Amino acid sequence: MITNDRSSYGQRPSHGSAGGSRPPAPEETLRREEIVVERKKFIFTLKENQRGRFLRITEDVNGRRDNIIVPAPGLAEFRRVLEEMAKAAEAPSPSGQAPSPE
Repeated sequence: MITNDRSSYGQRPSHGSAGGSRPPAPEETLRREEIVVERKKFIFTLKENQRGRFLRITEDVNGRRDNIIVPAPGLAEFRRVLEEMAKAAEAPSPSGQAPSPE
């Protein structure tokens, strides 16, 4: 189950001394793929740092970028849900109308 139950959603916690932040952990890129869907470019980057492997998914729309990060242990579950959503998107709608694009 995936949840976003955070009381400080959207805020980054401060680390280290007052006013300072810790430097980003060095990351190694293991693999990178890009796809374009309509006006959006999606960049899938498999990376690794001292905490482990993770997939960074970047959505680029006209220069505006948003990221999500999926830790490697969650990728199988992520894939399962994504496959179910793809099947549901291809299925006929209950009303008989094609799904509307968003």
